Amino acid sequence: MDKPFERITKVCEDLGIKPTARILLVNIGTHTLQFFRDGDLVKSYVISTSRRPPSNIKGSLGTPRGLHEISERIGAGQPPGMVFKGRVAIGQHFNELPNSEAETNLITTRILWLNGLEAGVNCGGDVDSHSRYIYIHGTNHEARLGEPLSAGCVLMGNLEMMELYEQVRVGDQVLIVD
Repeated sequence: MDKPFERITKVCEDLGIKPTARILLVNIGTHTLQFFRDGDLVKSYVISTSRRPPSNIKGSLGTPRGLHEISERIGAGQPPGMVFKGRVAIGQHFNELPNSEAETNLITTRILWLNGLEAGVNCGGDVDSHSRYIYIHGTNHEARLGEPLSAGCVLMGNLEMMELYEQVRVGDQVLIVD
């Protein structure tokens, strides 16, 4: 099996896309997100992806595969654990919400909104990751990271989400694989 960064560069080469200096590799099977800068592994994080099988299809609630880019960075300056609804901070930490609301998987701390780069795979029509609102974001269920948990998004610990957010930019690539 090839090395993770070589896997990324091969996908970019096959698509005729130049790899960016900062790239995230999300591995659904191992529940990891690896952050590469200039080809070197900077850090690996434990994450969670969908409770359902991977899928790029709208309404599937599966985590989409393929090459993406960060299209928006949302939440700068918000404290860890801040809850977002409709990509807007609601002014409350997840611990301040009623238990009934906190039982669900909330979007917390920061949001990296993904845009698919592969037409017909994760971009356009019923497979468009951006219109499916696929994010990398913090979660109120940090103790459950490492197990299938989301409705399609990539979940991270809140402090780790803040750390990663500060190091990536709009346009940086994200490859999601099984």
